[in-house]
Amino acid sequence: MSDDYCLIDVSRPPKADGPPYAECVLCREPTEYPESYKGVTLCPVCEWREAERTSCSG
Repeated sequence: MSDDYCLIDVSRPPKADGPPYAECVLCREPTEYPESYKGVTLCPVCEWREAERTSCSG
């Protein structure tokens, strides 16, 4: 029996080596991701809050 209860995709964009950084899509603060990344980027604070919000409860 598998213990994989969460089916949430946890892929993340690559971390940037330096500026310019992409803006967080929620609060507009700089993220750890490159500005050239096309997709949803979250700052560490919003990333943490989103993980709490979407975490599986057991």
